[in-house]
Amino acid sequence: MSRCAEAAAVAATVPGAGVGKAGLRPLMVPRQASFFPPPVPNPFVQQTRMGTARRIQIFFLGIILLPIRALLVGLILLLAWPFAAISTACCPEKQTHPVTGWRRTVTQPVLKFLGRALFFSMGFIVTVKGKVANAVEAPIFVVAPHSTFFDGIACVVAGLPSMVSRNENAQAPVVGRLLRALQPVLVSRVDPDSRKNTINEIIRRATSGGEWPQMLVFPEGTCTNRSCLITFKPGAFIPGVPVQPILLRYPNKLDTVTWTWQGYTFIQLCVLTFCQPFTRVEIEFLPVQVPNDEEKNDPVVFANRIRNLMAKALEIPVTDHTYEDCRLMISAGQLTLPMEAGLVEFTKISRKLKLDWDGIRKHLDEYAAIASSSKGGRIGIEEFAEYLKLPVSDVLRQLFALFDRNHDGSIDFREYVIGLAVLCNPANTEEIIQVAFKLFDLDKDGYITEEEFSTILQASLGVPDLDVSGLFKEIAQGDSVSYEEFKSFALKHPEYAKIFTTYLDLQTGHVFSLPKEIQATPSLTSNKVSPENHEESTSDKKDD
Repeated sequence: MSRCAEAAAVAATVPGAGVGKAGLRPLMVPRQASFFPPPVPNPFVQQTRMGTARRIQIFFLGIILLPIRALLVGLILLLAWPFAAISTACCPEKQTHPVTGWRRTVTQPVLKFLGRALFFSMGFIVTVKGKVANAVEAPIFVVAPHSTFFDGIACVVAGLPSMVSRNENAQAPVVGRLLRALQPVLVSRVDPDSRKNTINEIIRRATSGGEWPQMLVFPEGTCTNRSCLITFKPGAFIPGVPVQPILLRYPNKLDTVTWTWQGYTFIQLCVLTFCQPFTRVEIEFLPVQVPNDEEKNDPVVFANRIRNLMAKALEIPVTDHTYEDCRLMISAGQLTLPMEAGLVEFTKISRKLKLDWDGIRKHLDEYAAIASSSKGGRIGIEEFAEYLKLPVSDVLRQLFALFDRNHDGSIDFREYVIGLAVLCNPANTEEIIQVAFKLFDLDKDGYITEEEFSTILQASLGVPDLDVSGLFKEIAQGDSVSYEEFKSFALKHPEYAKIFTTYLDLQTGHVFSLPKEIQATPSLTSNKVSPENHEESTSDKKDD
């Protein structure tokens, strides 16, 4: 049985569901505002539309500007390489000491000048606001929003601080040598201790009292379309030192710089940008932010405050999307779903519902199996019923409504993940398994027959002719199910516990709603399998 079918059994056990006349849908627990859809559905897509006149303009300007600018960029990179080589001569790839003395004195001013000349040759007109803090005032710069490889201009304007970069980038010809001149913190993807070593190195440099150059970090960790600020990774905030936020704006009529997961490629953006008369960029240095005691102990709190401060200055919202959402987008595309179907705000969902990457990725496969035949990658009531092999009934509509959080008549992947976690993931204890077995074992002989199994599920689902033989065969090794077989299956499929706890809660509620003179304490008759007594079981429903 699929997880949706398990949820169907849950929905069917609400008052009014079952055999006979269907009741009205019960009042739902108020939904948590923290689970509402984000203000920006997809910050990882950019669609730049150009009219015919704009295309003609780009073509004719490109004939002149593109070769000139490409030649200038190549020339400046070649001029910068010798100075970068002098700066890093006789230095190990992963530097343990800062570059000092005459090499830094000679090379840094030249590299700063050539960096500005590089972006000027590409047509960038830079406006700088605010004051750049020194290494003692703010050992770390945090830059957002991160939307393009051209954001490196912030590094030039800030005075060439160190950056965090992949080890592979330092191996690239010419550009790798220039990167090493910045004394970066290099991250290795093959070293399992790389993340820990990177954090330790950031802490060591940030607390060196100005001995090392300042560090510049893009805390979002991936590029967006600048419509919001996504989750800030805590790495830059773990040292607990003052940071200076840097805002980036590109106030151009035509956006030729945004480099997202869906949009123009690296080469296309370079060509489009080089063909513009000029490209405006604003870099604003906000006042230095000093962490309080709570923020020093909790870098996530510090990161959230800085993000909110920067979002307010930019007048854009914040969302809980992360790089993991990008990975889910790619996976959704591989499953022939629209790429945006994979966006769930991974940070929020994983934290609140206690789901990891593998769990959410597994849910995406399940979702794709249902939604692949529908248009737009969303599940409608018909696809829902077809996948469950059930008729469209009041019970099924009630279940569908539990998943359809915004009541638009369809279920997207985010709603699907939340619905499964809220409906199908209660505690799966030994006591619940014992109680569940007794619930199905109608004749108390210590075994569950297919007829007994069908009787309970058909009654709770309100579908008298429901065929449950397939599920029964998954549990049973013969003609009946022993307690050990039932327990083994239940431990492998904890989501079934929700069916049992909800069913028992409703039985208990029915007994205590009777007149006092005929109330009886709910009890479960002991049987061969589990003779011990049980205290009253309570459901562990999660507030939705």
